[in-house]
Amino acid sequence: MEGRGGSFIPFVEWSPTWCGNTINSSFRKNGERMNSVTIFSRDEYESRIHAAQERMQQQGIDTLILTDPANINYLTGYDGWSFYVPQAVVVSQALSEPLWIGREQDSNGARLTCWMSESAITPYADYFIQSSVRHPMDYVAEVVKSHSLDHGRIGVEMDAYYFSAFSYQRLVQALPDARFSDATLLVNWIRLVKSEHEIALIQQAASVVTLAMDTAMGVIRPGVREPDAAAEILRTQIQGTSEIGGDYPAIVPLIPSGVRTSSAHLTWVDRRYEVGDTVNIELAGCVKRYHCPLARSAVIGIAPPHLTDLAKVVVEGVNAALEAVKPGHVCEDVEAAWQHVIQHYGYSKASRLGYSVGLNYPPDWGEHTASLRAGDRTELQANMVFHMIAGMWMDGYGLEVSETFRVIPSGVETMTCVERKLFVLQEPEISVLGA
Repeated sequence: MEGRGGSFIPFVEWSPTWCGNTINSSFRKNGERMNSVTIFSRDEYESRIHAAQERMQQQGIDTLILTDPANINYLTGYDGWSFYVPQAVVVSQALSEPLWIGREQDSNGARLTCWMSESAITPYADYFIQSSVRHPMDYVAEVVKSHSLDHGRIGVEMDAYYFSAFSYQRLVQALPDARFSDATLLVNWIRLVKSEHEIALIQQAASVVTLAMDTAMGVIRPGVREPDAAAEILRTQIQGTSEIGGDYPAIVPLIPSGVRTSSAHLTWVDRRYEVGDTVNIELAGCVKRYHCPLARSAVIGIAPPHLTDLAKVVVEGVNAALEAVKPGHVCEDVEAAWQHVIQHYGYSKASRLGYSVGLNYPPDWGEHTASLRAGDRTELQANMVFHMIAGMWMDGYGLEVSETFRVIPSGVETMTCVERKLFVLQEPEISVLGA
């Protein structure tokens, strides 16, 4: 059986129109495209486009080809688990609206989530993916040419997770009259200052992560398997609260225990918790792709003195760092306040204290722009949102306390109200998930 472009479609039991006309017609009414459901108003999306165009003009970029799924979402509203194949959004001063370019089977998803008109949805045939003779960026180049955008300077996201070296090579080969430049963080920096609607979504995510942390503290007990605890935590993250449904976070629960707490970014293993285990718990609530991370540490049973001492220093350092958050201060001021405290007690931390956070997709919830570290002179402004993670990974043990905070005119607003301390989980008579 032949499909579009002569590609082979295996025989299936149901009607082949299920994969084409029938579904498409459900998105139309009297020949007209039905309205998509977008998270933000058209005005907000258009203001984001204008901001991107202004930055493009400042950097001498005529056409912008975006491949970072968070930036695609930010400018168009597109939301789908399709970033494992090449997709792009094209922005130009010469275009009245951005162009979405993706796999044909994902095009109805674009129609359902993007704010643009039907003419801006430009899908490519399935034979472009995972082919030894074609590549989706060949099609992207053809779309660029069809709009006479193949001259001048084209910006691409050279360091984006989902823009491969081969993708760049195919674009350069297909667009010989264009000059290419790196525009990796052009849109990311626009995302740094949030709108009130974005703040509201992060506040909803805060409610979800608060509940997820409560779940973690309730299920981590002696005899419980780490995978079972992770499953319960993930269930809460997705289920959300009674009023707010959760989304899948960009990072899975990071819940190392015992000696594994001496390293960042470890997940669970197939073992049972034991009395005396320390557990680092780093999670995020996610609502409509907006994240609110939160980290705390807990010990099962009696906390050893070296851990309680470290916890007191970390909490004091976090409190000092939060007090340094004010509009007009710069990122390194916040980190310096933290360093002043921990160095006073003889501790050191070489890694950054935090980073901007918000809209994102796997594998990271950070925005890759401003960081709370020495040398970062980014000026704090109202409605910037950061994840401050005071992670201390020592020789054989570790501890984490984190806060997602918002810069406000008077200073700082933390997004959750979970107590800052080392949690002590006493052994119950019967563990929550059984032996």
